[in-house]
Amino acid sequence: MGSHLMKKSNKVPLFVTFNLFLVLCSQTIIIRTVDDKSKVHIVYMGKRHHHDPEVVTCLHHDMLASVVGSKEAATDAMVYSYKHGFSGFAAKFTESQAKKMADFPGVIRVIPNHFHSLQTTRSWDYLGLSPNSPNTLLNDTNLGDGIIIGLLDTGIWPESEVFNDEDLGPIPSQWKGQCVSGQQFNASTACNNKLIGAKYYIDGFLAENEQPFNTTDSPDFLSPRDVVGHGTHTSTIAGGSFVYNASYKGIGLGIVRGGAPRARLAMYKVCWNVPRGQCSNVDMLKAFDDAIHDGVDVISVSLGTQLPLFSEVDDRDAISIGSFHAVTKGIPVVGGAANEGPSAYTVENTAPWILTVAASTIDRSFPTNITLGNNSTILGQALFAGTEGDFTGLVYPENPGLIPSLAGVCEALILNNTPVAGNVVLCFTSVARRTPVALAVSSVRAAGGVGVIVAKSPGDVLGPCSSDFPCIEVDYELGTQILFYIRSTSSPVVKLSPSMTLVGKPVSTKVAAFSSRGPNSISPAILKPDIAAPGVSILAASSPFDPYMNGGFALHSGTSMATPHVSGIVALLKALHSDWSPAAIRSAITTTAWKTDPFGEPIFAEGSPQKLADPFDYGGGIVNPNKAADPGLIYDMGINHYIIYLCAVGYNNSVISQLVGNSTTCSSTKPSVLDVNLPSITIPNLRENITLTRSVTNVGPVNSTYRGRISLPLGISVAVRPETLVFNSDIKTISFTVAVSTTHEVNTGYYFGTLAWTDDDGGHVVTIPISVRTQIIRYYADGN
Repeated sequence: MGSHLMKKSNKVPLFVTFNLFLVLCSQTIIIRTVDDKSKVHIVYMGKRHHHDPEVVTCLHHDMLASVVGSKEAATDAMVYSYKHGFSGFAAKFTESQAKKMADFPGVIRVIPNHFHSLQTTRSWDYLGLSPNSPNTLLNDTNLGDGIIIGLLDTGIWPESEVFNDEDLGPIPSQWKGQCVSGQQFNASTACNNKLIGAKYYIDGFLAENEQPFNTTDSPDFLSPRDVVGHGTHTSTIAGGSFVYNASYKGIGLGIVRGGAPRARLAMYKVCWNVPRGQCSNVDMLKAFDDAIHDGVDVISVSLGTQLPLFSEVDDRDAISIGSFHAVTKGIPVVGGAANEGPSAYTVENTAPWILTVAASTIDRSFPTNITLGNNSTILGQALFAGTEGDFTGLVYPENPGLIPSLAGVCEALILNNTPVAGNVVLCFTSVARRTPVALAVSSVRAAGGVGVIVAKSPGDVLGPCSSDFPCIEVDYELGTQILFYIRSTSSPVVKLSPSMTLVGKPVSTKVAAFSSRGPNSISPAILKPDIAAPGVSILAASSPFDPYMNGGFALHSGTSMATPHVSGIVALLKALHSDWSPAAIRSAITTTAWKTDPFGEPIFAEGSPQKLADPFDYGGGIVNPNKAADPGLIYDMGINHYIIYLCAVGYNNSVISQLVGNSTTCSSTKPSVLDVNLPSITIPNLRENITLTRSVTNVGPVNSTYRGRISLPLGISVAVRPETLVFNSDIKTISFTVAVSTTHEVNTGYYFGTLAWTDDDGGHVVTIPISVRTQIIRYYADGN
């Protein structure tokens, strides 16, 4: 089926459906055979309408039996019943059966299963959360004790030191989840007072997977045990316990811990060890459903889909649907922006109820000396933990002909005319990602080479090469210097030294090149990403099956690693402000973020070329956890705000009603998406003067006065009314308007500014980004 099946508008109300199927539980159904063309589909029914999960499950089985022909056939066809956070089920249908199910009362949609994919010592000190500093969010919350972080990921390696429960008290009383045994995973010994829950979800994956699974080269366990290492890594970052003297082969030596070291962890394994790590929609929705029921306080999802994106109400985006139900029950959901940068419009997890995280670097680098035979030393970057050797030959592949440099392209090396054996090879690439490095290493090693120097666009994503094979990165300028040295002598030589660890100045903070960028391709007026956090060369625990793990730890990069940094911070904020909504927490994080790095230096965004970072790179900025604990004002949102959003972007009343669980009618006057109470203002098509609204709630001193200050985008006029907000014991929330107009007379790109509310005591500065694009000229189909 190429598209999902929408429900018809003349169906029986859902409460009638329940009464009907409670009767059908005891009736006989005519038998129809399920043929071999059955595929897993999700039958989505929105909010559950009965408090007893078993009654909900009975409804699902009876609905399924009436389509597939018998209760026995329904049992065989059923994959999951979603009965806690929302109502629906996953089952195997033929196309005709799926169409019939779509016509049932209470069914919003029936859609085919869909796969998602995976998106990693120093970072917490860099963010100001040192356990040695007395007045920090970390110590004010007893390191997050009592908070439960749920993660949807590849599983967990429970024997890792970071999951020790030393000095932890009993499991929080709110916990209703389980630790489930499975292959090579004994729940009685794997779980403890740190790792309090572990489940695995594979039925949806097995029903649809067409790749070889659990092979010798790509093993996996039918249990919560993690083979890939991704889930173990993200769990460490979010809530791992203290482990001292951790490193990767001596690189990045220090203390490994999570953002909330005394928080409890619950792993929901939804991804399996096939290329790119496949995660079934069906399995993910069940994991969300269980996590809501189990009592987690925050859900961390380092997963994504593919571009182009599905809409926020499309069940093929299980993260969006599952997150909606979690957030409306007060559980924040943190998701990765994805790793498709630096191109624009590549950000994922864009629903306004998800806290979406970009990846940035920290103040740590791994300089690696390259000493040339002319006694000059060039600093490259690498994760090389081998020993320093003697000087050896240095070559650059060049072929005779009109384009000799073609032989030296890293991802397509031509080594026929180059003496590679025993030598270090220099190559050049215009590709920013790690693929050319891996290809060059493979070619050079196969030809007997002893090292590779890769000249490429500047980037901070490093990875060790297997068996400590030296692979050192330099920029084009330094690569050209090395090339000129090679051409200047008949016997060029080089000595490669092990990598060092440099922390603090002068290492600058940047948004990583791989981190996906805005604008939001579904709703450009909803700023995404929301925030940035460390996600480059992060040291954390991993699985022994991880080829880049040493001594229990690995250095990995990705928005997958940035996401649990924010999840750990959200856990601390939940411990400090248990009454805050997910939107309040998102607001506190984004409005207090760093616009410069912790040393006051500007933040750049990696790309070709580098540029100053803007809101489409990092949202509100780099997360500043200690400031987020006391934001002063918050831009709060509840389900009504999300309804306004859904109406504004054009979803129909029926779909919205089923999603939120109540009869909902959009107003006859379509609301403006610009009025959604986000901690940002994004106007993608300013053609004429507009006025939008926001409201802020005081969470600081009761008697407070704030004054507005605007940093104007180029060529844009912005006025806020009122200019002063006065709060007291009676006035806790105030609305204000923002009038925006343009002096531009042609279409423009985006220009950026800020709106900041500063209290008279100077203790709080509440800042939101403004992004405006002028669209004056209209284009018509006839070209006029």
